[in-house]
Amino acid sequence: MSTKDLVLAIDNGTQSLKALVFDLEGNLLSRQRVAFQPYFSENPGWAEQDPNVFWNALCQACQETWQRGDIEKARIAGVALTTQRATVINVDSEGKPLRPAILWLDQRKTRGLPPMGGLWGLLFKTLRLEDTINYFRSEAEANWLSTYQPDIWGKTHKYLLLSGYLTYKMTGRFVDSVGSQVGYMPFDYKKLTWAPHWDWKWKCLSMDTDRLPELFTVGETLGTVTSEAAEKTGIPEGLPVIAAAADKACEVIGSGSFEPSVGCLSYGTTATINVTHKKYIEAVPLLPPYPAAVPDYYTIEVQIMRGYWMVSWFKEEFGHPEIAMAAKEGLEVEELFDRLIDDVPPGSMGLMLQPYWTPGLKLPGPEAKGAVIGFGDVHTRAYLYRSILEGLAYALREGKERIEKKTKTPITTLRVSGGGSQSRNAMQATADIFGLPTAKPHLYETSGLGAAIDAAVGLGLHKNFEEAVKAMTRVGEVFEPIPENQKLYDALYNDVYKKMYKRLHPLYERIREITGYPERVS
Repeated sequence: MSTKDLVLAIDNGTQSLKALVFDLEGNLLSRQRVAFQPYFSENPGWAEQDPNVFWNALCQACQETWQRGDIEKARIAGVALTTQRATVINVDSEGKPLRPAILWLDQRKTRGLPPMGGLWGLLFKTLRLEDTINYFRSEAEANWLSTYQPDIWGKTHKYLLLSGYLTYKMTGRFVDSVGSQVGYMPFDYKKLTWAPHWDWKWKCLSMDTDRLPELFTVGETLGTVTSEAAEKTGIPEGLPVIAAAADKACEVIGSGSFEPSVGCLSYGTTATINVTHKKYIEAVPLLPPYPAAVPDYYTIEVQIMRGYWMVSWFKEEFGHPEIAMAAKEGLEVEELFDRLIDDVPPGSMGLMLQPYWTPGLKLPGPEAKGAVIGFGDVHTRAYLYRSILEGLAYALREGKERIEKKTKTPITTLRVSGGGSQSRNAMQATADIFGLPTAKPHLYETSGLGAAIDAAVGLGLHKNFEEAVKAMTRVGEVFEPIPENQKLYDALYNDVYKKMYKRLHPLYERIREITGYPERVS
């Protein structure tokens, strides 16, 4: 009789889904990846996807795992799921999608909503928070659906995040993990449950409790794999599905960042700096910390929207020689980009980039734009590429300082996950800009590993999260700050970068007034 000592983790990202099998020491025994187009767009700014794309990818990745023949199914103790955040799906009573999923990248807005009335409306007006609340209301997908597709909204039995949809497909139950609740939902981030009926979020959203799934704490059993799901995925019927968390939260514990002194940088499509904390602390006012991949903990986060997306932008706009060479020589194009900047000195000869390619709610404000200053005749596209990497690190260092100020806990070491962790130049620049030892985790699949840690604890294979994180994570290569580089970056960061937004803010506002971009939300 086989010992059940392995965990299957499903990691559904924006561009691919991976089926990952881990042992209890955090070793990756199998990895099957199914790629897909991130989204389709019927209108400018829209980002949608057929939910069946996600489910079919899950089935294919799992089936390919078993077809390899090196994983004994009987050893799989359970399944955990982690997904991209804030992607929503409307389903009917049988769990069938009523329309395409609206992805987190989607930029549609709901215009012309009536002013928020009642006591909450008066309070927000008094506190001068009307713009903030209007932004929330305009961004909420539920409001767009109820306004522009009322027939779909009326037929919606459940309004699910992607995690809830895939959980239903595996278990037949409309349930989801507390750890996955990131998005424009009526969620109480402090108490880690659906908001009470009197909460202002209900006043902002065209929503009712019946449309929401039942929530379970991280580590609890969401259900078991149904016979239908078993047939399509090859996962054994009756296997428990354990509640994990959203991909960023899983990345944090999968990187070994369990204390607020260990910062986790995610160089992904959205670049973030996170710490795990026992207390509810808003690093940015009114922007809550998200649920952690540990029960009753929070992930304090500062994010740079479209962070490492900027690398894709650079590749498409300026990287045609590397794309052609990579195709010809069978190399990864990112490897060629890393070589491109080998000879570009730290600091990019004063070329400074502010990575606000997508405006935000608070930091930066909705009027913000990206900026590049300091151009000279020495600068080439290689310098621009390095300035992107440095600009993201500057912005995340600002986030680090904001988190430290709020938590009163210094961040003393860094872990880096995401695509950017594969770049030696990005890793060294991060160590130099932060002035801290910067480590890659022992494996790249930190989000999947975090989900596996949740499953291992939930299944009783590790007695608690502290033990599981210690047993299943470890540091890989460490990049130490180079003193002369650190000195140069400190001067550029303090004397130039930190002053850019304040100096440029009036110009951003004037550009907005003249061009109408970005639009104001009424």
